[in-house]
Amino acid sequence: MISSLQTGVSGLQQFQEDLEVIGNNIANVNTTGYKSASMQFADTFSQSFGNTGSGSTMQIGTGVDSASVQSDYTQGTFNPTGIKTNLGISGNGFFVVKDPASGVNFATRDGGFTVESGYLVSATGYRVQGYTGTAPFSSSSPIGDLQINDASAIAALNDTTTPAPTLADWSIDSKGQINAALSDGTTGVIGQVVLQNFTNPQALQKQGNNLFFYTTAAGPLSAPAAPMSAGMGLIKSGALESSNVDLAGQMAAMIVAQRAFEANAKIVTTSDEVLQTLVNLKR
Repeated sequence: MISSLQTGVSGLQQFQEDLEVIGNNIANVNTTGYKSASMQFADTFSQSFGNTGSGSTMQIGTGVDSASVQSDYTQGTFNPTGIKTNLGISGNGFFVVKDPASGVNFATRDGGFTVESGYLVSATGYRVQGYTGTAPFSSSSPIGDLQINDASAIAALNDTTTPAPTLADWSIDSKGQINAALSDGTTGVIGQVVLQNFTNPQALQKQGNNLFFYTTAAGPLSAPAAPMSAGMGLIKSGALESSNVDLAGQMAAMIVAQRAFEANAKIVTTSDEVLQTLVNLKR
């Protein structure tokens, strides 16, 4: 009877965690680039009681445990913003952003970037990484902090003009290339956003602020690549990827988890009533 109490308690604990996961999904229904998560359950160690006479062992389970919390990396819909620093990824890959203070790289699907001191940065001030200099770029091109107004790259586009031309306008295309238009009419590419992919994105560690940190369990870390190459998706400029949370599905899952929690609570109260009956046999 004590075992049934423990089994019921294990169910209460795990379905409480399931409700926490569902609640977090619902809370992030409007979070840019958010990927919904789901709780995966596993049964716990079973107790063996003799055998049935045919060689098989009788077993009774001792409850449930949380096996893992898995994220759903399916594509979210795109929300057009008209802001050219807002970027979305259609397909595989993550943006790579670097903390300028620590030099640590993070991955993100949140392309809500802005320009700060000439650099393309995330909402946390981390600098977007990409091929620097002028096109054409290759896998051997240097990767660094992308600058929208890179003086050296601008000067390299047209080094015959004196004084050096200035940046008049710019845009980012589906390949992540920063297309510049200079004051003297010269046009060219002065950088390109790169994307990073992972063999097992489920092993990435969430760091908050829509950032992921690489772990060895995510697979061998290959070099970042340009959009529309090496299996990477393309860039949607002037748009943001919405959360992929299915609100209707999450509400249904919440009802199921709530009923399962109530059922396990009933196991605890029923076991308590049976124990109370046994205690009262002495009276």
